[in-house]
Amino acid sequence: MRSSSSRWIISMLLLLADWYIFGALRFIFSNIPESLRATVYLIYWLLTALSISALVLFPYIQSLSTLKKFRNDLFTLLTGLQLSKIAALAVFFIDDFRRLLIWLARALQNGGTAGIEVNRSVLLTSMGFCIGGGLFLALLWGYTNKYRYRVRHIKLKFASLPSGFRGMKFIQISDIHSGSLQNKKSVNKGIDLILKEKPEMVLFTGDLVNDRAVEMDEYMDVFSRIKAPLGVYSILGNHDYGDYYWGTYPQGQAVIDKKENLHRLKQIHKELGWRLLMNEHVAIKRNGDEIALLGIENWGAKAGFPKYGQMNKAYPGSEKYPFKILMSHDPSHWKAEVKVKYPDINLTLSGHTHGMQFGIELGGIKWSPVQWVYKEWAGLYGSGDHKLYVNQGFGFLGYPGRVGIFPEITVFEFV
Repeated sequence: MRSSSSRWIISMLLLLADWYIFGALRFIFSNIPESLRATVYLIYWLLTALSISALVLFPYIQSLSTLKKFRNDLFTLLTGLQLSKIAALAVFFIDDFRRLLIWLARALQNGGTAGIEVNRSVLLTSMGFCIGGGLFLALLWGYTNKYRYRVRHIKLKFASLPSGFRGMKFIQISDIHSGSLQNKKSVNKGIDLILKEKPEMVLFTGDLVNDRAVEMDEYMDVFSRIKAPLGVYSILGNHDYGDYYWGTYPQGQAVIDKKENLHRLKQIHKELGWRLLMNEHVAIKRNGDEIALLGIENWGAKAGFPKYGQMNKAYPGSEKYPFKILMSHDPSHWKAEVKVKYPDINLTLSGHTHGMQFGIELGGIKWSPVQWVYKEWAGLYGSGDHKLYVNQGFGFLGYPGRVGIFPEITVFEFV
């Protein structure tokens, strides 16, 4: 009942916002022929009616498991429409604030409000529609990029790396989010790109599912294709525990269901042929030398993320190895604990941020709104023998697309 009431309240707020935007629309199209103007208005209100109806009915559509692609398409359109309207509203508010200031100044000057009228700015109103429309088109374009995998090659040099590991090639992938995937053919092409690189080792840094282990049922045959001579190793991410489905501290039957879900997810890693590291380390051997690979459960420094990871269990015994790689899903862990307490960890590999699936990577320009939350959000950080790499993710979550930040397969080579 509460959820239904919330949807109606949100719908009313959206309707008010649409009426406000309609005022700007009428101003822009006030000088075009009446018949064309009526057509524009009709299209606007039809889109408004459809978007609000879809919002009200979305929970019922969401329950239809056979309509997964339709749900994702609908979610993309709804998200794109509402975000573009918010962007346009921001500009319209600035214009109305300008109008208010001018109106007040004239009222004070004239000693009254009679006859005072301040029109909208053609420039700001047009700018608002351009920004909103541009964002909507960008989100639609991003929808086509969700399987446009980018293979990124990174050469890593460490003074402490044993000579037996020079020239070693290994791959990192992260944030598969199998519950969001809907095109096995496209995902298999991503796996083909991984296998084409012939990596000696593959490391997966968490978030295999959105919430539930059952999400992997359709993709077991896809991800089990990933093989490597030195092994495929994996860890858990914040979404793998079911916290967003059953809650962090569930009650009653939910406690049992959540526990069974996590148990099944661990089995899935094993069935895939992946070695799941749960706050532990293993030795990796190559050409007579050994290094340590540590893997911990999710540990985030940001509020709201439970700290399941336990370095005090994973680290002991790894001291004897001259070089250490740590897999830790959340990059905030690197500065908050790893650099402070475990300075001999040479390379930390993380994911989690997805680059917010929205941003710019062009030449030397790299920007995303997620950098306001995570300082280390994509790419290579650190220097010398202490580095962090943040992978932008293989899959997607929420918005089924990627604007400017493409799904990533990272190929490392020790030099």
